[in-house]
Amino acid sequence: MINIFTLDHGRLVNIQAEEIATRKPIWVDIIAPSEEERAWVSATFSINLPQPEHLRDIEASARFYEENEELHVRSDFLRGKEIDSRSVIVAFVLSRNILFSVHDQDLSLFQLFRQRTHGHPELVEDSLDVLIDLYGSDVEFSADALEEVYVELGGIGGKVLNTNLGDNEAAEVLAKIAHSEYLNGRIRRNLMDTRRAISFLMRSKLLKPNQFEEARQAMQDIDSLDGHTAFLFDKINFLMNTTVGFININQNKIVRLFSVASVAMLPPTLIASIYGMNFKLMPELQWEYGYAFALLLMAISVALPFWMFHRKGWLK
Repeated sequence: MINIFTLDHGRLVNIQAEEIATRKPIWVDIIAPSEEERAWVSATFSINLPQPEHLRDIEASARFYEENEELHVRSDFLRGKEIDSRSVIVAFVLSRNILFSVHDQDLSLFQLFRQRTHGHPELVEDSLDVLIDLYGSDVEFSADALEEVYVELGGIGGKVLNTNLGDNEAAEVLAKIAHSEYLNGRIRRNLMDTRRAISFLMRSKLLKPNQFEEARQAMQDIDSLDGHTAFLFDKINFLMNTTVGFININQNKIVRLFSVASVAMLPPTLIASIYGMNFKLMPELQWEYGYAFALLLMAISVALPFWMFHRKGWLK
Protein backbone atom coordinates (compact mmCIF):
# COMPACT_ATOMS: atom_id res chain seq x y z
CA MET A 1 0.00 0.00 0.00
CA ILE A 2 1.26 3.45 -0.93
CA ASN A 3 0.13 6.65 0.77
CA ILE A 4 1.20 9.90 -0.89
CA PHE A 5 0.96 13.17 1.05
CA THR A 6 1.34 16.78 0.11
CA LEU A 7 0.82 20.11 1.88
CA ASP A 8 -2.49 21.92 1.55
CA HIS A 9 -2.66 25.21 3.48
CA GLY A 10 -0.24 23.89 6.05
CA ARG A 11 -2.03 20.56 6.46
CA LEU A 12 -0.77 17.15 5.42
CA VAL A 13 -3.31 15.65 2.98
CA ASN A 14 -3.44 12.40 1.07
CA ILE A 15 -3.41 12.57 -2.73
CA GLN A 16 -3.83 10.07 -5.53
CA ALA A 17 -1.04 8.90 -7.79
CA GLU A 18 -2.57 10.80 -10.72
CA GLU A 19 -2.16 14.11 -8.87
CA ILE A 20 1.62 13.89 -8.55
CA ALA A 21 2.18 15.90 -11.71
CA THR A 22 0.25 18.90 -10.37
CA ARG A 23 0.74 18.58 -6.60
CA LYS A 24 4.26 17.95 -5.37
CA PRO A 25 4.39 15.26 -2.67
CA ILE A 26 6.56 15.67 0.41
CA TRP A 27 6.00 12.23 1.97
CA VAL A 28 5.48 8.82 0.40
CA ASP A 29 4.61 6.19 3.00
CA ILE A 30 5.01 2.66 1.62
CA ILE A 31 3.57 -0.22 3.66
CA ALA A 32 4.44 -3.83 2.74
CA PRO A 33 4.83 -2.99 -0.97
CA SER A 34 4.33 -5.56 -3.66
CA GLU A 35 6.80 -5.92 -6.53
CA GLU A 36 4.48 -3.89 -8.79
CA GLU A 37 4.27 -1.08 -6.23
CA ARG A 38 8.03 -1.04 -5.73
CA ALA A 39 8.55 -0.87 -9.49
CA TRP A 40 6.04 2.00 -9.80
CA VAL A 41 7.75 4.02 -7.06
CA SER A 42 11.19 3.41 -8.56
CA ALA A 43 10.03 4.44 -12.03
CA THR A 44 8.04 7.46 -10.86
CA PHE A 45 10.54 8.95 -8.42
CA SER A 46 13.80 7.47 -9.78
CA ILE A 47 14.74 5.89 -6.46
CA ASN A 48 15.70 2.41 -5.31
CA LEU A 49 13.66 1.46 -2.28
CA PRO A 50 15.40 -0.46 0.52
CA GLN A 51 14.08 -3.79 1.64
CA PRO A 52 13.05 -3.59 5.34
CA GLU A 53 13.49 -7.33 5.84
CA HIS A 54 17.11 -7.00 4.67
CA LEU A 55 17.90 -4.26 7.17
CA ARG A 56 17.71 -6.44 10.29
CA ASP A 57 21.18 -7.86 9.84
CA ILE A 58 23.07 -4.68 9.00
CA GLU A 59 25.60 -3.23 11.39
CA ALA A 60 24.42 -0.52 13.74
CA SER A 61 26.98 1.88 12.28
CA ALA A 62 25.39 1.51 8.82
CA ARG A 63 21.91 2.60 9.82
CA PHE A 64 22.50 6.28 9.01
CA TYR A 65 24.39 7.51 5.97
CA GLU A 66 24.30 9.86 2.98
CA GLU A 67 24.73 8.56 -0.54
CA ASN A 68 24.14 10.11 -3.97
CA GLU A 69 22.59 13.21 -2.39
CA GLU A 70 20.15 10.97 -0.54
CA LEU A 71 19.78 10.69 3.20
CA HIS A 72 19.24 7.15 4.47
CA VAL A 73 17.98 6.51 8.00
CA ARG A 74 16.92 3.16 9.47
CA SER A 75 15.01 3.17 12.78
CA ASP A 76 12.90 0.93 14.97
CA PHE A 77 9.44 2.08 16.07
CA LEU A 78 7.27 0.57 18.78
CA ARG A 79 4.31 -1.20 17.21
CA GLY A 80 2.36 -1.68 20.43
CA LYS A 81 2.50 -2.20 24.17
CA GLU A 82 1.50 -5.86 24.23
CA ILE A 83 4.04 -8.51 25.15
CA ASP A 84 3.64 -10.32 21.83
CA SER A 85 4.12 -7.17 19.74
CA ARG A 86 7.48 -6.24 18.31
CA SER A 87 9.33 -3.23 17.00
CA VAL A 88 8.85 -2.42 13.33
CA ILE A 89 11.82 -1.47 11.17
CA VAL A 90 11.24 1.68 9.13
CA ALA A 91 13.65 2.68 6.38
CA PHE A 92 13.63 6.41 5.55
CA VAL A 93 15.07 7.87 2.37
CA LEU A 94 15.14 11.64 1.89
CA SER A 95 15.59 12.41 -1.80
CA ARG A 96 14.87 15.67 -3.65
CA ASN A 97 12.84 17.06 -0.73
CA ILE A 98 10.60 14.00 -0.65
CA LEU A 99 10.60 11.64 2.32
CA PHE A 100 10.11 7.95 1.55
CA SER A 101 9.29 5.59 4.41
CA VAL A 102 9.22 1.83 3.88
CA HIS A 103 7.96 -0.65 6.47
CA ASP A 104 6.25 -4.03 6.42
CA GLN A 105 3.49 -3.18 8.92
CA ASP A 106 1.34 -0.12 9.47
CA LEU A 107 2.06 1.80 12.66
CA SER A 108 -0.54 3.45 14.86
CA LEU A 109 2.06 6.12 15.59
CA PHE A 110 2.12 7.15 11.92
CA GLN A 111 -1.68 7.25 11.81
CA LEU A 112 -1.84 9.46 14.90
CA PHE A 113 0.77 11.80 13.41
CA ARG A 114 -1.24 12.19 10.20
CA GLN A 115 -4.38 12.94 12.22
CA ARG A 116 -2.55 15.49 14.34
CA THR A 117 -1.41 17.46 11.29
CA HIS A 118 -5.04 18.04 10.29
CA GLY A 119 -5.73 19.90 13.52
CA HIS A 120 -2.45 21.82 13.60
CA PRO A 121 -1.83 23.87 10.45
CA GLU A 122 1.76 24.88 9.74
CA LEU A 123 3.01 21.96 11.84
CA VAL A 124 4.77 20.59 8.77
CA GLU A 125 6.53 22.75 6.18
CA ASP A 126 8.71 20.24 4.31
CA SER A 127 9.83 16.62 4.27
CA LEU A 128 12.44 17.13 6.99
CA ASP A 129 9.69 18.41 9.29
CA VAL A 130 7.81 15.16 8.68
CA LEU A 131 10.85 13.09 9.64
CA ILE A 132 11.62 15.10 12.79
CA ASP A 133 7.97 15.15 13.88
CA LEU A 134 7.74 11.39 13.41
CA TYR A 135 10.65 10.95 15.79
CA GLY A 136 9.03 13.42 18.18
CA SER A 137 5.80 11.40 18.04
CA ASP A 138 7.84 8.26 18.72
CA VAL A 139 9.22 9.87 21.89
CA GLU A 140 5.70 10.81 22.99
CA PHE A 141 4.49 7.28 22.30
CA SER A 142 7.33 5.92 24.44
CA ALA A 143 6.37 8.33 27.24
CA ASP A 144 2.76 7.09 27.11
CA ALA A 145 3.98 3.50 27.27
CA LEU A 146 6.13 4.35 30.31
CA GLU A 147 3.09 5.83 32.05
CA GLU A 148 1.28 2.53 31.54
CA VAL A 149 4.24 0.72 33.09
CA TYR A 150 4.02 3.06 36.08
CA VAL A 151 0.31 2.29 36.49
CA GLU A 152 0.85 -1.46 36.16
CA LEU A 153 3.71 -1.49 38.67
CA GLY A 154 1.63 0.63 41.05
CA GLY A 155 -1.08 -2.01 41.05
CA ILE A 156 1.48 -4.76 41.52
CA GLY A 157 3.12 -2.89 44.40
CA GLY A 158 -0.21 -2.45 46.18
CA LYS A 159 -0.92 -6.16 45.90
CA VAL A 160 2.55 -7.23 47.02
CA LEU A 161 2.89 -4.88 49.98
CA ASN A 162 -0.68 -5.00 51.34
CA THR A 163 -1.53 -8.70 51.13
CA ASN A 164 0.00 -12.03 52.04
CA LEU A 165 0.82 -13.65 48.76
CA GLY A 166 0.14 -17.32 48.22
CA ASP A 167 1.91 -19.36 45.58
CA ASN A 168 -0.77 -18.76 42.94
CA GLU A 169 -0.91 -15.03 43.61
CA ALA A 170 2.89 -14.84 43.55
CA ALA A 171 2.97 -16.58 40.16
CA GLU A 172 0.52 -14.01 38.73
CA VAL A 173 2.54 -11.14 40.19
CA LEU A 174 5.77 -12.50 38.71
CA ALA A 175 4.15 -12.77 35.29
CA LYS A 176 3.02 -9.13 35.46
CA ILE A 177 6.45 -8.01 36.65
CA ALA A 178 8.08 -9.87 33.76
CA HIS A 179 5.73 -8.12 31.30
CA SER A 180 6.57 -4.71 32.78
CA GLU A 181 10.29 -5.45 32.59
CA TYR A 182 10.00 -6.59 28.98
CA LEU A 183 8.05 -3.48 27.96
CA ASN A 184 10.41 -1.18 29.85
CA GLY A 185 13.39 -2.77 28.10
CA ARG A 186 11.78 -2.33 24.68
CA ILE A 187 11.04 1.32 25.43
CA ARG A 188 14.61 1.94 26.56
CA ARG A 189 16.01 0.31 23.43
CA ASN A 190 13.61 2.30 21.25
CA LEU A 191 14.67 5.55 22.91
CA MET A 192 18.32 4.69 22.36
CA ASP A 193 17.68 4.09 18.64
CA THR A 194 15.68 7.32 18.34
CA ARG A 195 18.45 9.29 20.07
CA ARG A 196 21.01 8.00 17.58
CA ALA A 197 18.78 8.88 14.62
CA ILE A 198 18.09 12.42 15.86
CA SER A 199 21.76 12.91 16.66
CA PHE A 200 22.64 11.91 13.10
CA LEU A 201 20.15 14.42 11.71
CA MET A 202 21.58 17.17 13.90
CA ARG A 203 25.09 16.39 12.67
CA SER A 204 24.02 16.25 9.02
CA LYS A 205 23.72 20.09 8.89
CA LEU A 206 20.54 19.78 6.86
CA LEU A 207 18.23 21.14 9.54
CA LYS A 208 16.94 24.66 9.67
CA PRO A 209 17.31 26.57 12.97
CA ASN A 210 13.72 25.83 14.04
CA GLN A 211 14.13 22.16 13.04
CA PHE A 212 17.40 21.96 14.94
CA GLU A 213 15.71 23.39 18.04
CA GLU A 214 12.88 20.88 17.75
CA ALA A 215 15.40 18.03 17.45
CA ARG A 216 17.28 19.35 20.49
CA GLN A 217 14.04 19.43 22.49
CA ALA A 218 13.35 15.81 21.50
CA MET A 219 16.83 14.86 22.74
CA GLN A 220 16.09 16.50 26.09
CA ASP A 221 12.81 14.57 26.33
CA ILE A 222 14.69 11.33 25.66
CA ASP A 223 17.22 12.14 28.39
CA SER A 224 14.41 12.71 30.89
CA LEU A 225 12.71 9.44 29.87
CA ASP A 226 15.99 7.57 30.35
CA GLY A 227 15.87 8.52 34.03
CA HIS A 228 12.35 7.12 34.27
CA THR A 229 13.32 3.82 32.65
CA ALA A 230 16.24 3.46 35.10
CA PHE A 231 13.89 4.13 38.04
CA LEU A 232 11.41 1.57 36.71
CA PHE A 233 14.15 -1.05 36.47
CA ASP A 234 14.97 -0.44 40.15
CA LYS A 235 11.28 -0.64 41.08
CA ILE A 236 10.91 -3.87 39.09
CA ASN A 237 13.90 -5.39 40.90
CA PHE A 238 12.43 -4.37 44.27
CA LEU A 239 9.04 -5.91 43.51
CA MET A 240 10.71 -9.02 42.10
CA ASN A 241 12.83 -9.49 45.23
CA THR A 242 9.82 -8.87 47.48
CA THR A 243 7.70 -11.42 45.63
CA VAL A 244 10.48 -14.00 45.71
CA GLY A 245 10.81 -13.27 49.45
CA PHE A 246 7.13 -14.12 49.96
CA ILE A 247 7.62 -17.35 48.02
CA ASN A 248 10.58 -18.24 50.25
CA ILE A 249 8.52 -17.50 53.37
CA ASN A 250 5.75 -19.81 52.16
CA GLN A 251 8.30 -22.54 51.46
CA ASN A 252 9.92 -22.02 54.86
CA LYS A 253 6.53 -22.51 56.51
CA ILE A 254 6.18 -25.88 54.84
CA VAL A 255 9.74 -26.89 55.74
CA ARG A 256 9.19 -25.75 59.35
CA LEU A 257 6.03 -27.85 59.61
CA PHE A 258 7.90 -30.94 58.48
CA SER A 259 10.75 -30.11 60.85
CA VAL A 260 8.37 -29.80 63.82
CA ALA A 261 6.64 -33.05 62.88
CA SER A 262 9.94 -34.92 62.59
CA VAL A 263 11.15 -33.61 66.00
CA ALA A 264 7.81 -34.48 67.66
CA MET A 265 7.93 -38.04 66.31
CA LEU A 266 11.41 -38.77 67.68
CA PRO A 267 10.34 -39.63 71.31
CA PRO A 268 7.59 -42.14 70.34
CA THR A 269 9.96 -43.68 67.83
CA LEU A 270 12.55 -44.13 70.59
CA ILE A 271 9.98 -45.66 72.95
CA ALA A 272 8.69 -48.00 70.25
CA SER A 273 12.22 -49.14 69.45
CA ILE A 274 12.96 -49.85 73.16
CA TYR A 275 9.76 -51.80 73.71
CA GLY A 276 10.34 -53.66 70.50
CA MET A 277 13.52 -55.26 71.86
CA ASN A 278 11.58 -57.82 74.01
CA PHE A 279 14.27 -58.40 76.65
CA LYS A 280 13.38 -61.09 79.20
CA LEU A 281 14.21 -58.81 82.16
CA MET A 282 11.72 -56.11 81.09
CA PRO A 283 8.87 -56.16 83.67
CA GLU A 284 6.31 -55.19 81.04
CA LEU A 285 6.51 -58.69 79.59
CA GLN A 286 4.75 -60.03 82.67
CA TRP A 287 2.61 -56.90 83.26
CA GLU A 288 -1.02 -57.02 82.23
CA TYR A 289 -1.15 -53.35 81.25
CA GLY A 290 2.34 -53.04 79.83
CA TYR A 291 1.22 -52.69 76.19
CA ALA A 292 -1.35 -50.01 77.04
CA PHE A 293 1.26 -48.21 79.16
CA ALA A 294 3.67 -48.13 76.20
CA LEU A 295 0.99 -46.67 73.92
CA LEU A 296 0.08 -44.03 76.50
CA LEU A 297 3.72 -43.12 76.96
CA MET A 298 4.14 -42.74 73.19
CA ALA A 299 1.04 -40.52 72.96
CA ILE A 300 2.30 -38.27 75.76
CA SER A 301 5.72 -38.02 74.14
CA VAL A 302 4.03 -36.81 70.92
CA ALA A 303 1.59 -34.38 72.54
CA LEU A 304 4.18 -32.73 74.79
CA PRO A 305 6.44 -31.39 71.96
CA PHE A 306 3.44 -30.17 69.94
CA TRP A 307 2.15 -28.34 73.03
CA MET A 308 5.51 -26.67 73.53
CA PHE A 309 5.77 -25.72 69.85
CA HIS A 310 2.24 -24.31 69.96
CA ARG A 311 3.09 -22.10 72.93
CA LYS A 312 6.14 -20.75 71.10
CA GLY A 313 4.01 -20.03 68.03
CA TRP A 314 5.97 -22.30 65.72
CA LEU A 315 2.84 -23.99 64.40
CA LYS A 316 1.23 -20.79 63.03
